[in-house]
Amino acid sequence: MKYLVGVSRIIVGILFIISGFIKLNDPVGFSFKLEEYFSPGVLDLAFLEPHALGISIFVVIAEVLLGVMLLVGFRVKFTVWSLLLMIIGFTFLTFYSAYFNKVTDCGCFGDAIKLTPWESFTKDIILLVLIIILFKGRKYITPIIGANAKRIATIASLVLCIGYCAYVLNHLPVIDFRPYKIGANITDGMTVPDDAPKPIYDYAWRFKVDGDDKIIVTQGDYPQVDGEFIDVETTEVQKGYEPPIHDFTIEQEGINLADSLLQEPKLVMVIAYDLKKTNKDVYSEVKKFTDKAIKNGYKVIGMSASNNEQTGALKKTYKLNFEFYFTDETALKTIVRSNPGALVLEKGLSNKKYIIMIWMS
Repeated sequence: MKYLVGVSRIIVGILFIISGFIKLNDPVGFSFKLEEYFSPGVLDLAFLEPHALGISIFVVIAEVLLGVMLLVGFRVKFTVWSLLLMIIGFTFLTFYSAYFNKVTDCGCFGDAIKLTPWESFTKDIILLVLIIILFKGRKYITPIIGANAKRIATIASLVLCIGYCAYVLNHLPVIDFRPYKIGANITDGMTVPDDAPKPIYDYAWRFKVDGDDKIIVTQGDYPQVDGEFIDVETTEVQKGYEPPIHDFTIEQEGINLADSLLQEPKLVMVIAYDLKKTNKDVYSEVKKFTDKAIKNGYKVIGMSASNNEQTGALKKTYKLNFEFYFTDETALKTIVRSNPGALVLEKGLSNKKYIIMIWMS
């Protein structure tokens, strides 16, 4: 038991620190994931949606601290109980997502490591088993440093987490795992290589043969059957290649203009994914920023998931000298977390990002 506890302690502690730090690097991104869970179509906890960012910050800092406290052996009873309650909550969420196919990416490791719902649930089951071992054998979790050193390590971790969180909230993630990161080429990110693996589907063909239903499964070919065709059901058995950027459009009047706009030699995208939530106090600065960009030869466009009435009213109020285009809200949230924010491109190459205001009104 002593050795089981020792191994479990190291695995759980390191995983919690890594998982927490990755999300701490981008707490706004994790808050978007929490909003998905809180939405009416999932857990229907809409009253928590306005507090998603605060909950996100609390959870990710708690993950890191609990990992540190477990490794150094500080407040063992509190630490193990907290880990157990946290993993039970995570396991419920990942099972719910997987079983009901509600949230297709749990966000456990942010944008760094993408896990399917069932992979996330399996990971949480393994962690749950390891934490139960820690709970049962908590008497074997002994300190590895002195009492004062344990406190100092925990307090120092808390201060560093708070400072790091404050920095990324007011700037950009220090490590950017997103496909729109600075230096990435959006056009290349949407390209599917010629030799990329294709998806494989099973086709379950149903026929009426001599008065009985007969189902024949193929992977595309129409079966030669002496009977009456009824219907066919298609099941994806192997995913094909999916490019890093697969949901990006720049639409106006239903026409996708992304290909032509991404060829612009100098392009500034002003991104405001939801004009109901955007911080309107900063649009006077947006006006100055975009006017200067236009003067310097940049083409400036606005990108939002809001309707034409909202974008038109915003243009008129702040005398914005550029047109708005429609883009999917999730894609816009991935490009830049602030609302509004700006992305500078040179022929599709992400050159600079600007966070104009991170806090949502």
